[in-house]
Amino acid sequence: MKKKYCFILILLIWAFQLPVSAYAQDSSGIKISLLTCSPGAELYSTFGHSALRVTDSNQGTDIVYNYGTFNFGEDGFYLKFMRGKLLYYVNPENYSDFVMGYMAENRSITEQVLKLSVAAKKRVQAFVSNNSQEANKYYKYDFFLDNCTTRLRDIMEKEDSPAIFTKPIMPAGTRFRFAIHSYLDKNQKDWSKLGIDILLGLPCDARMTPQQMQFLPDNLMNCLDSNGHSLLASKQSIFTAAENPKETNVFSPLFFFSLLLIVVVAISLFQNKWAMAFTIGIDGVLFFLTGLLGLLLILMWVGTDHSMCKNNLNLLWALPTQLMGAFLLGSNKKWVKLLFRWTALLLIAVLASWYFLPQQLNTALIPFVALLAYRNYSRSTSKSS
Repeated sequence: MKKKYCFILILLIWAFQLPVSAYAQDSSGIKISLLTCSPGAELYSTFGHSALRVTDSNQGTDIVYNYGTFNFGEDGFYLKFMRGKLLYYVNPENYSDFVMGYMAENRSITEQVLKLSVAAKKRVQAFVSNNSQEANKYYKYDFFLDNCTTRLRDIMEKEDSPAIFTKPIMPAGTRFRFAIHSYLDKNQKDWSKLGIDILLGLPCDARMTPQQMQFLPDNLMNCLDSNGHSLLASKQSIFTAAENPKETNVFSPLFFFSLLLIVVVAISLFQNKWAMAFTIGIDGVLFFLTGLLGLLLILMWVGTDHSMCKNNLNLLWALPTQLMGAFLLGSNKKWVKLLFRWTALLLIAVLASWYFLPQQLNTALIPFVALLAYRNYSRSTSKSS
């Protein structure tokens, strides 16, 4: 009988050993979670958001650390933003306030609790707390390489299971531009996509490494789901957004530029004074704005810290020399005519090689570039203003 009772006692001790041991090991009361928020309606929120939640039951705190905060009221905000010198900062806020803010914007929130050792949890808590202090919280934001999501990935990678972040979450060879296009297309932001494609140069067409793919919040979340079994403890939906009805965007850039091409070509076929006055006006506006855009692209290339704006092949059609052409419409000088003709030939060459260039140019620009080529050629053959 004594042996029987000893055996039962041993079984009871073994049954309770793991939970008791786990409780003893995790007496810190700290829980670290990755929060992933779905895309919003505004352009800056189109790609979603990531934040780190640190819950400490012993201290009674529940704080979300947000690495994607910037100050609209900062002196010289727009100039700093354009030059890539705007500082972002870590903003700690109460969990309830964070959730209420995203619920008000109808954006889903998903929580992934990380499986970390007690020592790792304490290190993460100490790091983000120290990082949010005034002297440490600012950093120079880079949308692709150093943003609110990559900062959290770096924290997790440093603490545990770095190998999971080296496995691709998108097809091998996926380019940066394709990754952001998928969000812009899904949210029907055709005009924003056009502007982004014009400003971002050849580096945006580079193939991403597995780690670079994690600059998008959804990708980091999916990386933990797919590869992070050693790091992911649990996952739950905090809030599920209501589905908004999708609106069809008829007035797209492609439609607008195609219509503009048809109207200008049709009017220019007439030889009356009204048509000639119209073509002079439209040529002046087209050439001036195109030349001005070319100067902006050069400025973004050489005068800012935006690495993705360098080596921009949109300068093949957005020629700064068009700015000069806008003020020479009435000239019959031979060199002016040659300027217009060579510009037309270059634009035709760009159109012919559109899909073969190493940088993906926005297809909505094809009718616009065709219009520029047509108007430059017309100016090269006209006898007078």
